[in-house]
Amino acid sequence: MILSTLSVLNYKNFDSKTFNFDSKINCFVGNNGVGKTNVLDAIYHLSFGKSYFNPIASQNIKHNEEFFVINGDYQKQDKLEKVVVSLKRSQKKVIKRNNKPYTKFSDHIGFLPLVIISPADRDLITEGSETRRKFVDSVISQSNKSYLDALISYNKVLQQRNALLKYFALNHTFNNDSIQVYNEQLNGYAKLIFNERSKFLDVFTPIFKSKYEAISNNNEAIDLSYKSDLFENDLLTILNLTINKDKAIQYTTSGIHKDDLLFTIDSHPIKKFGSQGQQKSFLIALKLAQFEFIKQQSGETPILLLDDIFDKLDENRVSQIINLVNQDSFGQLFISDTHADRTEKAVKQVHQTYKIFNL
Repeated sequence: MILSTLSVLNYKNFDSKTFNFDSKINCFVGNNGVGKTNVLDAIYHLSFGKSYFNPIASQNIKHNEEFFVINGDYQKQDKLEKVVVSLKRSQKKVIKRNNKPYTKFSDHIGFLPLVIISPADRDLITEGSETRRKFVDSVISQSNKSYLDALISYNKVLQQRNALLKYFALNHTFNNDSIQVYNEQLNGYAKLIFNERSKFLDVFTPIFKSKYEAISNNNEAIDLSYKSDLFENDLLTILNLTINKDKAIQYTTSGIHKDDLLFTIDSHPIKKFGSQGQQKSFLIALKLAQFEFIKQQSGETPILLLDDIFDKLDENRVSQIINLVNQDSFGQLFISDTHADRTEKAVKQVHQTYKIFNL
């Protein structure tokens, strides 16, 4: 799969801009603030229907404009695929494939597989469990529609159960039969989600460990482990045991929406015990493993975005990553960097076609 043309209109800092890509490696260079990361985010937007960096959709519209449009032309399996993402203020976002709007955005996920490596990934280590769950969900969802559907359904039912708990508290009442309806539904979806997350970690963890070894040249024992209430019991039992707590807090306190992914180095949390270099290697290994996993599961080679990583890594780690990317198993690559010379020096090591766009 190749992105051949990208056009943006009123997107972030761009009025109107078109890029044509005919090389395997495409580099965007220029000073801070010229929009290098915004180009990568536009490419991300075409795959996921949303920004990687700003979840508030309307804030991606250029100041003083009323709408944005992102247009991408892809060559996929010898066929031209045109994808457009557009948004008008105070209206719903529209995603079109070959001029036909999606009725469900979730149907688009996985059609244009993509992985981004960015300084913002540090949130995976520093932030709470929700960030790590989103990472897991994003990786699995790109190649597993039934998982994505179950996840969407679970979250809808969870909202309804939480609303019911608030209603009970507000009206000083309680009806066990009505709460059980939601418990049963949550239990069904949770089983599928828990099983898929468990299976995912079984396959993903060895890939991740091999990638860490390749880019770190170190011997630390790094690991990922899955933390979930469902290791203890099925969700139906758990919800019945925690109902008094849920009533008091007016929120569903247990379930797969509380799952976490634990990152460790030598059996200790990497957040506290990993050096900066180890944490960076850990995150890049995580994303390269994501790339490999999606490729294995979907049979498609994802697009890879490297945002500003040269500023964040020493030359040795950059060299290791470039060498990994030099393998034929990688497809199209997009890089942003502030230094044109540094970028060109790095990509010249790779025996692939490259193009540098000065912004």
